Amino acid sequence: MTSVNQLEHILFAILIQLIVMIGTARLMYVVFRRLDQPGVIGEIVAGLMLGPSLLGHFFPNLSHALFAPEAAMTISILSQIGLVLLMFQIGADFEFGHLQHAQNRRTTLAVALGSIGVPFVLGYLVGRASASTLAPGVDSLTYSLFMGVAVAITAVPVMGRILREFGLTETETGVIAISAAAINDVVGWLLLAGVSAFAAGHFTVGGSAMQVGGLVVLMAVLWFVGSPLVDWVMARMPVRDGELPPNLIALILCLMFLMAMWTYSLGIFSIFGGFVTGLLVHRHKAFVAAWRRQIGQFVLVFFLPIFFASTGLKTNVLGLSSATAVEWLGVILAVSILGKIVPAYVAARIMSVGHHGASLLGTLMNTRGLMELIVLNIGFSMGYIPQSVFTMLVLMAVVTTVMTGPLLKILLPKLGISIDNRVEA
Repeated sequence: MTSVNQLEHILFAILIQLIVMIGTARLMYVVFRRLDQPGVIGEIVAGLMLGPSLLGHFFPNLSHALFAPEAAMTISILSQIGLVLLMFQIGADFEFGHLQHAQNRRTTLAVALGSIGVPFVLGYLVGRASASTLAPGVDSLTYSLFMGVAVAITAVPVMGRILREFGLTETETGVIAISAAAINDVVGWLLLAGVSAFAAGHFTVGGSAMQVGGLVVLMAVLWFVGSPLVDWVMARMPVRDGELPPNLIALILCLMFLMAMWTYSLGIFSIFGGFVTGLLVHRHKAFVAAWRRQIGQFVLVFFLPIFFASTGLKTNVLGLSSATAVEWLGVILAVSILGKIVPAYVAARIMSVGHHGASLLGTLMNTRGLMELIVLNIGFSMGYIPQSVFTMLVLMAVVTTVMTGPLLKILLPKLGISIDNRVEA
């Protein structure tokens, strides 16, 4: 049994880590906003700074003292809870009414398929070509399949924050992009679940069919039961004077965590439970605004830096010192960027989207950030990729996300969208 003194010691270690993580993330958020970059990029960089790429390399004793191993499990659990809450906010924040138009639905589907299929194949081919050099100790087929998934992912949460920052959440292009990204990520999680089953020797066509069937059942339950239930609850516990009733907060949290358990049981991972719960409430504007103000900001400031720091502690950029590693990093970057932007652009153009609008969609679909980091952490922890490839893919996630802000500043004026009134994301 753990003694009181041991609990106090662990609590002390956790509190130190939280102070460092939250403080560093907020500092870098402010720095990157002043550099006219999305603040979330600063938070990702803050995570890298706290790991072996900077603090652990130059001040190893301090790093070991700050990030005591006995707090690791608690910190990891906190980060996962934060991701569920963040995904709820992302799902709640968007006006999906634009998808009532058949053309927008077709465009969403085309962009989603183009930005999944082509990158997956390219990533798989890069994996096959690099397996003997970069991952000699990993099963080559598992490694290659995972590389395909890693290249195919788009980041719903980070894209959502960037869309909010640039005022695109209620535009047709923004809604098409976030909807295509949501499809992209659901398929990506299914592919990742398939890779995991294959690696464990449990993959079967029947098992995959059951997984897809479970997802269909989940969506049907949400549509026919969940949505009317949420409407009923909202009517009886209305938001008054911009404040959420405590009972309503408790019910929504319980529903969110229940959905997280359901999606986890389907092998799509728990964070998507938060996203689908957000979809249930997005029509209730007063609730969404109050939630964002009362709870959403806390999630962004407290929980998200924990995840970024946890990722940074496993990423050693300085470890990519050989010419071969740098060359493969260049290949991964080129394939990841072109393999996302070009197919999404072509798919949008086929669906009669204008040149600048298609370019905007391609740019947004290239955003990886948070979702990529989640996938990479899963792959690394399960042994699908070695440390060096994990670092390369983390850098790919950072670069592709950093690109988004400057490209949007070029594209948005051409679409007649002002970037002078950007908001806090």
